[in-house]
Formats: sequence, C-alpha cells, structure tokens
Amino acid sequence: MALLSYRSKPHCGGQGVYLRHLSRELAALGHQVEIFSGQPYPELDRPDIVLTKVPSLDLYRDEDPFRNPGLGEYRDWIDVLEYAHMRTGGFPEPLTFSLRVLRELRRRRGDFDVVHDNQVLGLGNLGIPRLGLPLVTSIHHPISVDRRIELEAARGIKERLGKFRWYGFVGMQARVARRIGPVLTVSESSKVDIVKDFRVPARDIEILPLGVDTRIFHPRGERVRGRIVAVASADAPIKGVATLLRAVAKLATERDVHAVVVSKPQRNGPTEKLVRELSLGERVKFVSGISDQEIGELLASAEIAVVPSLYEGFSLPAVEHMASGTPLVASRTGALPEVVGDAAVLVPPGDVEELAATLHRLHDSAQERARVSEAGLRRVQERFAWPTVARATVEHYRAAIEAGKAGHRPSRTEGASPC
Repeated sequence: MALLSYRSKPHCGGQGVYLRHLSRELAALGHQVEIFSGQPYPELDRPDIVLTKVPSLDLYRDEDPFRNPGLGEYRDWIDVLEYAHMRTGGFPEPLTFSLRVLRELRRRRGDFDVVHDNQVLGLGNLGIPRLGLPLVTSIHHPISVDRRIELEAARGIKERLGKFRWYGFVGMQARVARRIGPVLTVSESSKVDIVKDFRVPARDIEILPLGVDTRIFHPRGERVRGRIVAVASADAPIKGVATLLRAVAKLATERDVHAVVVSKPQRNGPTEKLVRELSLGERVKFVSGISDQEIGELLASAEIAVVPSLYEGFSLPAVEHMASGTPLVASRTGALPEVVGDAAVLVPPGDVEELAATLHRLHDSAQERARVSEAGLRRVQERFAWPTVARATVEHYRAAIEAGKAGHRPSRTEGASPC
C-alpha cells in the first residue's frame, strides 16, 4: 500500500502523527507499507516501512519561510509552478505534491494494491484511479473551516485578501473530494462539515476515529502544581491559544499557575506580542523540537490540560491528554464533545472568562481533577487504540480493491462495514 502525505511534520499537526502511527500498525499486521511524503518528512517507527521522498522546493521551512530558491534548485516545471504560486500569495503544496506523486505512481503502478491519500486532495489525485490503482482518501476535517476562522480573525481588507488567496487551494480540494471515491473521516462532526462545505455525498463518507500511543502517553506519577499544558499551533487563530493566554493571565492574578504550550510561535508574531501585552513573562513557556518521550513526560506532568480550539475535526492532543491521566478542559466545538464525551470539562470556544473560571475551579479542587482524570483514562481504554484503527482501515482498503475489480465505487453496504 502507498500512503501519500504532502507534509508530515512529526510532532505538530495531525497529518504526520496519523501517518506515523497508522503505518506502524499496518506493518505490524504484515502489510507492505511505502510512504510518499514531501518535506518535512515523517518519523517512522519500523525499519520495514519504506519512505520515498517526494521533495518540494521546501518554501516554508521553519528557519527560512517564503524563501527564494537558487536557480540550481529548480528541477522541472512543477517547481516553477510551486514558486510562482507562493510568490502570488497562495499555498501550492497540495497541488504540486499531487502532480509529483502521480508521476511517481505512473512509473510504479504495478507495485501497489491500493493508495491511501492523507488529505492531499490535489488535482493529480484524480489521475490515480486512471492508473488502475484503487484510492482511499482521509479527510481529517475540511480546511474550509480553518479558512473561515482565519478570515474572521483578519484585520483589514489587505489581510483578508491575503488569507483568501492563501486558502485558494481549498476550492481545489472540494472539487477533488467530490470526485475521488470513498472518504474516511475521524468524527461525525467532520463528516457533517465535509458534506456541507465540500458537498461530498454522505453515502461516500465513513467514520473511523484515530488512536493514541499509550506507550508514550500514560500517567507517570507526581504532577507539577499549577502547571497548565496545551499542544497547539501558537499563531493559528483556530487553535485558540490567545484565549488560553488571556485566561492564564486572569488566573495568575490570584493563583500561582504557569502555562507550557507545545508550539513554536512566530518571532515577534501575534502570540509573542500578546504574551508581552499580558505581561505573562515567566508564566508562559513555549517548547518545540522535543522528543516523543519528552512530550509524554510533559503532558503527564501537568495539573490541567487545555484544548482551547475554536474548532477541531478530531483533536489527537485531547486524546493524548486523557491517556496521560491529565484532567482536560476542552472547547465545546466541532468534534471535541464527541471525542471527549463526559471525560473533560467543556467550555464555550473563545470565552476567556469561562475558561479562567474553570481553570480556577480545577486548580482548587483535587477531587474534581481526580474525577476528570479517571474518566479520561477510561474513555481512552474503551475507544482509542491504533491497532483497532489499522484493522478497520485495512477493511476499507479491501472494499476499494474489490470495487476497483468490479468497476464501481464501494457503498456503505458492501465491503467495509460502517465504523
């Protein structure tokens, strides 16, 4: 099987995390797995998983974003297209990766039984079934939601136009999603949004939740008093970090608390400016580039965990916090109520006062923290396991392969059963 991912950042962003764990469990089931990925490349857990690098111009590398490549770096017309797209304010990677990977698969069409797209949804994907390769597509949530929230947060017409241009690829993804065949998504909430925003027929979408790696995320003993932890892209408005920082600033006037955010904010960007504006100083720390073991230890050291997002299609961090036994506060939005059930305290998204009051209450109540912690651990044990996810995914692969042999697309009633 070929797994496709245009970028696969190991620790930040769900695509890389999903790819890593799913590929490991598919290989453990005895399947031959090859990953095709652009930069940043994934971290993989087994030597028998093949990584085929499909390099882009890497225009958004952390140390040099929106860079100007040297002439010697251009290899073909796709590179020229990628650079031109970036210079005009767009985000080209889903499109250009799909064109590159289609070229690779055309040369190797006899090597694979099935192709699994990890939310690339580029125009090149439409050529994959024409090669005789069955295709299954994962859409974790439609990026149209991110676009809506970013446009609402934009200040002034210039910034709004810039955001609108950046998210220009969303229209392409919607068109591809409607024509691509079976779609896997992670929650009922995401399914509703895919149907509404991308106009994919509901009958073509199956729900398959994600898992958590309990080898990394589990309780570890003593917790640091007053520590609040979040895993969220700091400068993305959709992740709600600004709401968390403002709530921590309010709570810090009455209690000895501090926040640790697993993220790397933009230098002098909106998050760093807000930290200075709130005079948080030593009350907030951002960490990035740490190992899995260090992330697991950090999450298990927290007194309270927060997922302050304005929207989530699933939220792996929420499940990882619960698996760590950390009492979780999460926004009542998107798929979060569906994912956490009664195993977290839910607050309205973007409500600083309510979040601050909830953190205050949990900080002061060891009994409530223990109750929420125990509920989270139970929920993880009952619902979220990567081996189960992998076995269910294989059934969807088999349905796509059989449908390809029969010359039609699988429906909900044939092949894989609804998950």
